Amino acid sequence: MIDVRRLTKRYGDRTAVDGLTFTVQPGQVTGFLGPNGAGKSTTMRMIIGLDRPTSGSVTVNGKRYDRHRAPLTEIGSLLEARSVHPGRSAFAHLTALAHTHGIPRRRVDEVIELAGLTSVAHKRAGAFSLGMGQRLGIAAALLGDPQIVMLDEPVNGLDPEGVLWVRTLLSGLAAEGRTVMLSSHLMSETALIADHLVVIGRGRLLADTTVDAFVQEAGGRGVRVATTEPERLRALLSGPGVAITSTTAEHLVVDGMDSRRIGALAAQHGVPLYELTPQTVSLEEAFMELTRDAVEYQSTTAATLRAA
Repeated sequence: MIDVRRLTKRYGDRTAVDGLTFTVQPGQVTGFLGPNGAGKSTTMRMIIGLDRPTSGSVTVNGKRYDRHRAPLTEIGSLLEARSVHPGRSAFAHLTALAHTHGIPRRRVDEVIELAGLTSVAHKRAGAFSLGMGQRLGIAAALLGDPQIVMLDEPVNGLDPEGVLWVRTLLSGLAAEGRTVMLSSHLMSETALIADHLVVIGRGRLLADTTVDAFVQEAGGRGVRVATTEPERLRALLSGPGVAITSTTAEHLVVDGMDSRRIGALAAQHGVPLYELTPQTVSLEEAFMELTRDAVEYQSTTAATLRAA
């Protein structure tokens, strides 16, 4: 488990992380999201002791990262896949990490095979493609067989087979009861992997909730209904807590009643329906809506679209 409490990091007069509090629980994949400049990388660096907090605390399995005798066996992380000496082979890099943590040689062979690096294990890492570098970074994160895995943009540069491999891997680790924290800008992929979301903007917590609740809160509510008798249906559905709006002459959007209940009432009273569709938004749309005021680096096009 990763436990973050009132975590703050300042660089001079700039606050990169501002009083963050959240917990990454075992047994699920937690998506750690935010726009560029939100403080995600700084937070992850503080989790593994690469940056020291200005105030607040963060613990890994109940201790500060630097208090663990063999940190790689507690938390495996991938923050920068290219942080490997280019002259070393994948095998030599992983072996060096294993020696410093008392990890047996056989585990090096296991993660090389797991990451699909067997055929290039003795080639220099400096000659690796971006995707192969990512695989090596993930192999290093898994080397200590840790209970916590924290990955930043793990599918960057991977081909479709590699993306599926990462998705299956992370879901499997969570199913084993491990703690998985994933940071990514690929919302479609996050939606397929994550169970829970922690969203930050300008260093502050914006959301700490399930994926389903996050999307629903952003506007995934209401049911779109099409009928040749809209006024009759409106009269049937009207009541306390139900809001009905018209989009076209034959289309209604009903908020406050689910599609099952709408369909049952229409059938009971003989009102024909030819569309009954729950309204949803994508994770990307929900994320953009929540973070639109927390974007540090905003393109002219995005700003113009919102103004329109």
